[in-house]
Amino acid sequence: MPTRFTLPNGLRVVHERDSATAMVALDVLYNVGSRDEDPAHTGMAHLFEHLMFGGSVNVPDFDGAIEHAGGSNNAWTNQDYTNFYDIVPAQNAETAFWLESDRMLSHAFSDKALDVQRNVVMEEFKQVCLNQPYGDLSHHLSALAYTTHPYRTPVIGKELGHIEGVTQELVREFFHAHYAPNNAVLAVTGNISLERARELAEKWFGAIPSRDIKPRSYAPEPEQTESRRLVVTGPVPQTLVVMSFPMPGCGSADYPVCDIITDLLAAGRTSRYYRHLVMESGLFASADASITGSEEPGQLLLQGLLRDGVDPDIACDALFNEAKRLITAPPDQHELQSAINRFEAQQVMGSLSYVRLASTLALDDMRNTSQEETLARYRAITVDDVVRVASEIFRPERCSTLIYAPSR
Repeated sequence: MPTRFTLPNGLRVVHERDSATAMVALDVLYNVGSRDEDPAHTGMAHLFEHLMFGGSVNVPDFDGAIEHAGGSNNAWTNQDYTNFYDIVPAQNAETAFWLESDRMLSHAFSDKALDVQRNVVMEEFKQVCLNQPYGDLSHHLSALAYTTHPYRTPVIGKELGHIEGVTQELVREFFHAHYAPNNAVLAVTGNISLERARELAEKWFGAIPSRDIKPRSYAPEPEQTESRRLVVTGPVPQTLVVMSFPMPGCGSADYPVCDIITDLLAAGRTSRYYRHLVMESGLFASADASITGSEEPGQLLLQGLLRDGVDPDIACDALFNEAKRLITAPPDQHELQSAINRFEAQQVMGSLSYVRLASTLALDDMRNTSQEETLARYRAITVDDVVRVASEIFRPERCSTLIYAPSR
């Protein structure tokens, strides 16, 4: 079972030992993501993820220092959070504590690092968004599904010019507004005792001063009351249709129900989409359902890759009608329980990895929950819950439809 404590500067620490490994994982989760950006400077959170590897005042080469200790590291950014994790041999755990604390305390703000990482992110933008089929899908879909909320901008940024225009002044401002111990969670797992983890956390993070965190000042997304539709074309092999519906954020009681709904529709070869739409209808090469998984109200997505010659409107009707069948032909207890069991198995299997566990513990602590509470929420889902939530979600006036077709 994990143990939690908080340092005087506000850093929350969570620890769980795994003596079956010779390694230790550190996971530092910052409560900052793309939703915290200035609309005129989007992509900043993702750029800053890269910049944090550009060195600190005391450690000019973060990757080199970790590798010298026999370890590895990586990071990710999403709409809500930025995450950094390190994996080192247990005997070198202190090195990881030192390195993570140093870049939290004293980022180098190097002009050279900014130039290098800015170019890296711009190349990533070109490769991922401009030079791959459907690469700009999230740009079109987010702008269609949201009208005002910062979720309307992809994590990588709205446009290249926003990244290109980032200055050292903007970097300093973003760092001091968000990267602080009182805006972070440190998770420690692997072969390290609670006493040692507490000792190293206090030694290396305890003296870092807390800071005033910039408050979130944007308004919530207005309720969608009319359907939206967008057709785009590009160098893609087949037509892709995506139907997006507003859904609650992860703290809502109905969030797990939305997650299970997408599993009922599209998880595995026994799912409704695979059996009825892919195998039987002749309309789809593939069909899927998913949730964006965001902290604030997000989107439930239905999507399908069409077979040649299929009318996109007919395909959209099929996606929508099959989802609506959860209301008119609800799952029986066996079908529902199978979906819940699948989710629980994934959670339990994921926790067997001390690296995955560190990320899970950090995220749970940030959300003030636990795996036990999460599993209890999913186990409590009933057939009536599925019918009720599906009735609320799958309404035509709440649908944003994107059709991405090949260029003629």
